Amino acid sequence: MRTLTLLLFLFISIPLVAQNEVIEGRIVDELGEPIPAVSVILKDDRTKGTVSNLDGYFLLELDSGTYDLIFSHVQYGTYELSGIPTGVSDFIVTMKPKATQLDDVEVEGERDRDPIDPATKIDAKSAKNLPSAFGDFNKVLLTLPGVAGNNELSSAYNVRGGNFDENLVYVNDIPVYRPFLANAGRQEGLSFVNPDLVGDINFYAGGWESKYGDKLSSSLNIDYKEPESLEGQINFGLLGGSAFIGNRINDNVQYLFGARHRDSRYLLNTLETDGQYLPTYSDIQGFFTFDLTGRGSEQINRTKLNWLLSYGRNRYLTLPESQTTDFGSVSQNLRIQTAFDGREELDYDTYQSGFNLSHRWSNRFLSRWIVSGVYTSERENYNVEGAYRICDIDNNPGSNSFNECVVVRGIGTNFNYGRNTLEAQIYNTEWRNEYLLSDWSILEAGFGYNKNIIDDELNEYAFLDSAGFVNLNESTFNELDLETSVITGYLQTTLFSKDSMHAVNVGARVNHMDYNDETLFSPRLIYRFRPNWEKETTFRVSVGKYSQPPFYRELRDRQGDIQEDVKAQQSVHIIGAMERLITWWNRPFLFSVEGYYKHMKNVIAYDIDNVRLRYFANNDAEAFAYGFDFRINGEFIPGTQSWFSLGILNTQEDIVEDDKGYIRRPTDQRINLAFYFEDHLPGDPTMRVYVNSVFGSGYPLGPPNEINARNIFSGDEYYRVDLGISKSFQLNNNKYLKTLWLRAEVLNVLGADNTLSYSWIQDVTGAQLAIPNSLSARFLNFKISADF
Repeated sequence: MRTLTLLLFLFISIPLVAQNEVIEGRIVDELGEPIPAVSVILKDDRTKGTVSNLDGYFLLELDSGTYDLIFSHVQYGTYELSGIPTGVSDFIVTMKPKATQLDDVEVEGERDRDPIDPATKIDAKSAKNLPSAFGDFNKVLLTLPGVAGNNELSSAYNVRGGNFDENLVYVNDIPVYRPFLANAGRQEGLSFVNPDLVGDINFYAGGWESKYGDKLSSSLNIDYKEPESLEGQINFGLLGGSAFIGNRINDNVQYLFGARHRDSRYLLNTLETDGQYLPTYSDIQGFFTFDLTGRGSEQINRTKLNWLLSYGRNRYLTLPESQTTDFGSVSQNLRIQTAFDGREELDYDTYQSGFNLSHRWSNRFLSRWIVSGVYTSERENYNVEGAYRICDIDNNPGSNSFNECVVVRGIGTNFNYGRNTLEAQIYNTEWRNEYLLSDWSILEAGFGYNKNIIDDELNEYAFLDSAGFVNLNESTFNELDLETSVITGYLQTTLFSKDSMHAVNVGARVNHMDYNDETLFSPRLIYRFRPNWEKETTFRVSVGKYSQPPFYRELRDRQGDIQEDVKAQQSVHIIGAMERLITWWNRPFLFSVEGYYKHMKNVIAYDIDNVRLRYFANNDAEAFAYGFDFRINGEFIPGTQSWFSLGILNTQEDIVEDDKGYIRRPTDQRINLAFYFEDHLPGDPTMRVYVNSVFGSGYPLGPPNEINARNIFSGDEYYRVDLGISKSFQLNNNKYLKTLWLRAEVLNVLGADNTLSYSWIQDVTGAQLAIPNSLSARFLNFKISADF
């Protein structure tokens, strides 16, 4: 513990240091007079930049490479220079209304048209460096305001009071999916997105444009890299490894391959349940880019094809043996001791593929045709019996029986049986079109088709033999064949004012589902105002309707039957936001705040069991959610990206049949505080420290199958700190390898005993006891990586 404290102290006390690679220059007007207070920002990452001093000089500290820079000033407008290499010093930028000058080279400039959509951009390198149990990409989302998740073993997350099924995920506009049958995070394996392959990340916590799909809560849009030269990396660690390679074969073909393997037995051995864990998760992905533009053309009619291929294989086997859990209060300590017999075995195989063909008919007209398909085969076999004893613990330190069982409250058996199989086929196609009406207006339209085929065989039951009687907790025997199709279409336009102060996006989305014969119309509007203030500030208002046609999970009730009359859930988003670029220590930081209100109708209520959602399969509820999200990000340490986030939420629902009025929803986490921080040692930027921290207040909970007591209690808060330390070595004399990385990670540094869920058992007095199921303990992980 002393070592961990010393590491944290060193991390906090590390001062700022300068980088070796710089872009340096001077900004003047047409008379050669210096222009102070000019904002100089990277085009691709507006949190990296600087401000010119009183003499017009500026200096940017960056990694080696070439960059596109944006220069903006309240009196001189906004201009862009492309392909500026690091190492350039003392070049002159002359700002005038329609041109800039770079060493006697005239470069035409125009006011920057900022994107209007409300996306949060995430640095891909930070997402990869963030310390986590499995290097899961989705963990970076939990550091954003409004995003919550209390299970480090799962890739699931919920946004602004929504659940795991309400989030869209796209890779290069191709929709991707997660396993259907997973009941616990430890069974789930890897998320689809491979962080080694990621280029750009855009996350929408609400209020997105009409051209994106139909879900209630969020949209995550990932673009994989299109490498220009040979690049790759190999990683090994105690929890598995990964590798990727990418290159441009010729002018027309680029490729990217990635493979991952995770073996989490060492981490799962820190759980409270002792036993034999044999989990393995593997996947392989390929991403190809083909330039189909004919040779000899003038590149006006550019045609490009992206092809994504993926195979994921999850194998989970556990033989539980025993578990001891202490719980209760300070005045009354309880202990449950359980001996298990049986096994749990799960197999998931998922195949996904998609094409994204784009063709530019002219300089103004672009079309995209997107086709994708998913096939998944999932099997669950479990037969686990647990014999338990609950007792009171003597908490008197002076007693001879201190910390021992003194009174037995109950003895019983908990039995779970399942033989479930599922096969799913999901097909999507979409045609998107963009037409540039003028330099300041864009028209977009498209339509799509989705087909879902689900074959599911359910055979599961569970009973509890407690306090002298047997309760059948659940029993499902059913065989389901479900086919649904949805037709979608959208139309939207984006208008910019010529002074770049105003922008508006207005559009609508329509979808029709054949299964319930329901047609939905979803209008949406986004307005962005950017005044000509000295400090760059943007205001945004988003208003729109978002609908989610029922999928397989929402249609299946607790008995496993399909309810045909279930309608789509609908939500109205009202969002107000402000972003302001502020300067600290001569570096820019982006501060953002959003306030939102969501009103939902036709809500399908649900309960959460670990990562399994149990829907009521009816539309008998209404709900609302409102809150505020705050975030500040930038280079707190030069050359690194860090951010701090705070989310405040209140979400409640009213179920007609319980006559209780509005109560807390299962995802009502009132406070969520998170940060990601990166630093390096003084004088040695090759030694880096990464800290990822999340705190969330407790989710509501209640005993199962008692609707009048649903969500009446508040669970324990969730807090976690993960620490990573890395050292890089440049291999200048090696023909094949460029850099070697050594990395140590301390997961759950504080040793927090976080509770994932509760098992409810009745004692001899008839009282319901909530038995906490805890997550993983502190764990030390080592990794070695090699770049080539």
